[in-house]
Amino acid sequence: PAATLERLFERLHDAKTQEEAEGVARLIQRRWARSGSDTADLLMTRAQKALQDKQTEIAIELLDRIISLQPDWAEAWNQRANALYIAGDSIRSMLDIGETLKREPRHYGAMMGLGLILRQQGDDKGAMIAFRKALTIYPEFDAVKKAVDSLKSEVDGRDA
Repeated sequence: PAATLERLFERLHDAKTQEEAEGVARLIQRRWARSGSDTADLLMTRAQKALQDKQTEIAIELLDRIISLQPDWAEAWNQRANALYIAGDSIRSMLDIGETLKREPRHYGAMMGLGLILRQQGDDKGAMIAFRKALTIYPEFDAVKKAVDSLKSEVDGRDA
């Protein structure tokens, strides 16, 4: 499976169109979404449902349990980072993003999340670094391309 994930990342990087890139990204996300534990996968489904239903506290509790069951599952850390961000806890969210990237350094979604938090905190340069790093992995990532465009004139136009 690792070799196929490698191949998917090559395809993501080399995709010629946004449609092609999005298709490959979906395959990568499907791979990330599997923990190898039926219990953890079931809890993740429940955590995502709780988030959709705006039950952020419940989602965080479920994600805490998932992480204690599967501490090496990058996507569990990423999902908890999202839930913490929604709950207004950007500091803990950033810590979980760090844990995500430790386990999956190519997690472009986590990089985008980091960029959004840094931008909110007024660290435009840091945000730009995170966004551009995501684009080195997923050049056709539309949301990140838009974020970079909106930041570019502000950041690049300023003196360091």
